[in-house]
Amino acid sequence: MVNNYDIMWTEKYRPKNLNELKGHEDIVLRLKGFVERRNLPHLLFAGPPGTGKTTALLALANDLFGSSNVSRNLLELNASDDRGIDAIRNKVKEFARTASYGGVPFKIVCLDEADSLTSAAQHALRRTMERYVKTSRFALICNYSSKLIEPIQSRCAIFRFRPLDKVSMKDFLTQICDKEGLVYDAEGIETVLYISEGDLRKAINILQSTVASGKSVERITVLQTVGHADPEKIREMLKFALKGDFYKARDILQHLILEYGLSGTDVTYQIYREIPSLTLPDLQKLVLNEYLAEVDFRISEGASSNIQLSAFLAKLVKESGSKDS
Repeated sequence: MVNNYDIMWTEKYRPKNLNELKGHEDIVLRLKGFVERRNLPHLLFAGPPGTGKTTALLALANDLFGSSNVSRNLLELNASDDRGIDAIRNKVKEFARTASYGGVPFKIVCLDEADSLTSAAQHALRRTMERYVKTSRFALICNYSSKLIEPIQSRCAIFRFRPLDKVSMKDFLTQICDKEGLVYDAEGIETVLYISEGDLRKAINILQSTVASGKSVERITVLQTVGHADPEKIREMLKFALKGDFYKARDILQHLILEYGLSGTDVTYQIYREIPSLTLPDLQKLVLNEYLAEVDFRISEGASSNIQLSAFLAKLVKESGSKDS
């Protein structure tokens, strides 16, 4: 087993070109068209974290400029650090106004986490995007495109990234395991996929954290590493409640909170993920979702987690009684 974990695997195994990008074939096809024509509009990449937005932009730049010229033609800023109007007026404008290097007639300005830009900075950026369009293209990366002002959105070709599918993520993770010589099993990889929920960066970090602590990638070791409750325990708790056994269900709840150190919102989210698998009519599932949302809100407002979650289990017991009747 490899013992050097100084290099983050998210960087070590980051795809270097568009051909290596997996899980977003439709987006890759559109981006390859830009590379072939050696031209592109302003870009807006939006979607959940860890779905490949920044990686896609860097792969596009590599294919467009060539790996030797990328550093001269790409300015990458994290807008959560440099998000004021001064950053737009100084760093961005100085880079955007100069000519590109090599055969491509423009540079690329990448603003990561662009939805963190202040309103004033966004209005300054809008003008900069218009003014230097001959020498620069802007690529904005964000989780929530709705936080960007409409004039910026209308100037960009929008690419919406969805959470990665399990097949693509599983292939990628097993490749990493094989290259690093890790000990793993299928159940361990499935557990990583369950916890990461389509976020590949999170999945890779969980994988590296698990093996860095000297453990093999198995179901129990992954759960221990991330401090995540065993989904089987959550299901068992819900099943006892649905059978009308409130006290056994509450004992499992107390065990989960004490053993895993979960907060009330952690438990409500895991319950939320398990409700669709319950053997209840759809209408009753809707009622439980509605009540769980109320419990989650009360906990976030400072109510006791134990009391609120116990009340939710009591609701489940009552639902089981109405089903039997």
